[in-house]
Amino acid sequence: MIILKSKAEIAEMREAGRIVARVHAALREMIRPGVTTAELNIKAEEIIRAHAAIPAFLGYPHAGRNDFPASICASINQEVVHGIPNQQRWLEAGDIISIDVGAVYHGWVGDAAWTYPVSEIDAESQRLLAATEGALWAGIGQAHEGNRLSDISRAIEMHVSKRGFEVVREYTGHGVGRRMHEDPQVLNYIPPGAGRGPLLKSGTTLAIEPMVNAGTWRTRTLSDGWTVVTADGKRSAHFEHSIAIIGGGAEILTIM
Repeated sequence: MIILKSKAEIAEMREAGRIVARVHAALREMIRPGVTTAELNIKAEEIIRAHAAIPAFLGYPHAGRNDFPASICASINQEVVHGIPNQQRWLEAGDIISIDVGAVYHGWVGDAAWTYPVSEIDAESQRLLAATEGALWAGIGQAHEGNRLSDISRAIEMHVSKRGFEVVREYTGHGVGRRMHEDPQVLNYIPPGAGRGPLLKSGTTLAIEPMVNAGTWRTRTLSDGWTVVTADGKRSAHFEHSIAIIGGGAEILTIM
């Protein structure tokens, strides 16, 4: 069931989103060769708690896995999502790193991810990041009252496919609110035979998050039970904003 939010509830989500945006702004400045993903995680948690919020990811449960042990997901190169920060994982020049951050403020969730270059990156990685960020904006552009959920999915898939990349299918965007994952599931592609999906209404809140691979869309999960990698070892990028449909259009909540 899709839970529509009131203007007052969206205002609380806006504050949660701003905290997430502050984390991204700080981590963007830290990303350079030699920094560990554990250092990024420590800084993120400091900022979240300094703003009277709680890390949404820390201790997040999943059936059949240990609870997630960190406050951010830090996924490097061929890691698609859910990379676990590690004291022994140093960033290297030429890497790309997806940072996914969630914060809970007054019971409401903000959730956003961005993929950052570490120093200079190769041309193919630049194209991958540009295509994935562009897909995010294409999806947000379709998130307005009167459209259907599938309009978001179609815009993302078309943007990516025209640029020669593949959308990940096993992992998707989602509704967001008092819980990090609410209805509806926001696919980044259109499955064969799929209908148009629910009508988008004022008060709908979504986390739109294309995940795009340089090679096959297929993935696998490592033995830690969390880290998802591309099946062929090629690179992946991930961009995400939480948005609210209000005043007929999409307001991005995870910005300062």
